[in-house]
Amino acid sequence: MANILVVDDELGIRDLLFEILNDEGHAVEVAENAAQARMARQAARPDLVLLDIWMPDTDGVTLLKEWAGAGLLNMPVIMMSGHATIDTAVEATRIGAQAFLEKPITMQKLLKAVEQGLARKPPASASAKLGSSVSKEAPAALDTPQAVVLPPTHQSFDLEQPLRDARDAFERAYFEYHLTQESGSMTRVADKTGLERTHLYRKLKQLGVDLSKAKRLA
Repeated sequence: MANILVVDDELGIRDLLFEILNDEGHAVEVAENAAQARMARQAARPDLVLLDIWMPDTDGVTLLKEWAGAGLLNMPVIMMSGHATIDTAVEATRIGAQAFLEKPITMQKLLKAVEQGLARKPPASASAKLGSSVSKEAPAALDTPQAVVLPPTHQSFDLEQPLRDARDAFERAYFEYHLTQESGSMTRVADKTGLERTHLYRKLKQLGVDLSKAKRLA
């Protein structure tokens, strides 16, 4: 697994990318502008950077050019934008960006771009250690897949409450159950419930499901 820096001025996109990449086992840092990105790059030494083009203080292409000029472009950089022109994408690639993702970004394209970007550079030692610790802990989670079993619905829900509240309570319990059964893996839960991953993430956030708790219980 790798250390990934996400740079985007939109909170919703930062949160979504953080959750997706964190669920894949990566250590994720976020920055909302170029100033924070410079500090995060210096402190965390990321294995890969997801960099938005349009930002309020310094745009992503300018920051990319700055890193390239200072000899700091020693990690793969994937540019992101919902409004960039082909010329902008070509310029970013010429400077040193390895890929360009157009918003809205699908999960398949995001994960594929990250996988390809990381494949071009060996992960740092810290990232390798992180991957080792994850792999060692995984079997322990699989040893007790039945550790948490939800009681029957007639014992768990208040049928006197409004329909919307009852439905939310059921959906919350439904997703918490599957998260527990699948050891917190969003990929397997998406497959099991038949939802696209982006929709699943938004649904869980809307219902207030604690993903970290589900992983601890698994």
